[in-house]
Amino acid sequence: MSSTDTRYEHIMLDSAGVPLIRATKTKVVELVQEQLAYGWSAEELHFQHPHLSLGQIHSALAYYWDHKDELDRDMEHRLRKVDDLRRVIPASPFEGRGGAHG
Repeated sequence: MSSTDTRYEHIMLDSAGVPLIRATKTKVVELVQEQLAYGWSAEELHFQHPHLSLGQIHSALAYYWDHKDELDRDMEHRLRKVDDLRRVIPASPFEGRGGAHG
């Protein structure tokens, strides 16, 4: 897979132009979505992803804020794709079941 360097030390673009944390498979948008959904700080993201350094996390967050409009559009596009798939693919018989059954 070819990649492209960015001006962010820990961020690279994969062959599809998706920003990743260098030497990992972690997408910048994955960290951002967790931060937005749970209100996690960089330190909490590091606790949740101990394989990433704080430098890598801060670099990913800086990349997001500098490319916010583009990445927000990408996240919205991904959510629409998931919604479309949910409408087409039948629900699992286990979906919506909770708790212990016995």
